[in-house]
Amino acid sequence: MLRKETRIDLHLHSTVSDGTDSPAELLERVQAAGVGVFSLTDHDAIRGCAEIQALLGPESPHFLPGVEFSCKDELGKYHILGYGCRAEAAALRELVELGHSQRMRKLEARLEQLSARFGITFSAAELAALRALPNPGKPHLGNLLVRLGCAGTVGQALRRFLDFEALPEEQIRPETAIAGILGSGGIPVLAHPCFGSGEERILGRELADRVARLTGFGLQGLEAFYSGFSPALTEEVLALAEGSGLCVTAGSDYHGQNKTVSLGETGLSPERPWPEGLRRFLTAAGCLSDHP
Repeated sequence: MLRKETRIDLHLHSTVSDGTDSPAELLERVQAAGVGVFSLTDHDAIRGCAEIQALLGPESPHFLPGVEFSCKDELGKYHILGYGCRAEAAALRELVELGHSQRMRKLEARLEQLSARFGITFSAAELAALRALPNPGKPHLGNLLVRLGCAGTVGQALRRFLDFEALPEEQIRPETAIAGILGSGGIPVLAHPCFGSGEERILGRELADRVARLTGFGLQGLEAFYSGFSPALTEEVLALAEGSGLCVTAGSDYHGQNKTVSLGETGLSPERPWPEGLRRFLTAAGCLSDHP
């Protein structure tokens, strides 16, 4: 039985997407940090979850398989997390393949634009290494640009060279992601609901309208505790979740060395009683054996 002191981190990335820790290394770091419930939520990928599950033992922390999909529609961008999906489900496999194929096309579009707009090209070996990655994204290109001396930091590289829409006509819609997660027996959750594209902040009525729209598609939860949230943002999301009958989750969005975020840095204090929405999520996900 989990206690409120149990540390929870349900938003982590590995080298299977754009993190710097392998799944095995991530499990070691989770254990060292004293996190008792965790999820691997790689972008458009579930392979790392299988690797972690093969390493779990009787004394391991509770692991919840996860995945994250980048989505966009007429109202903007969303990151939809899926928890507890059946890895063998066709709905999940199709969604992962769709996300992966779009990610690979985005890589080629970014490479073309780096050449056309900035005159930046890479060697054949560098291109081969990029294309061999399981799910290459902007952080991989950013790291390469730093190594080549084009920028001082990954963040600088992203802002200067990579913050453009690579394939505006090719985006997974949020309703597609939610349907795929539900179709594989998973729980769809909106990641960092107050954060949009870049520095965009989504608050108040705009946030409520977005959540209501996604709830109509089957959304079941909001990531209320998040490393980038102020206490005020957390309280706004908690109130919205309670008013909408949604579950809540807690995640750091840890990427290893690709982000200045520590594993377990979710904003959920051990002294704070778990909100009812978090208890409902943990119960639905099979992390709690009962629900008093």
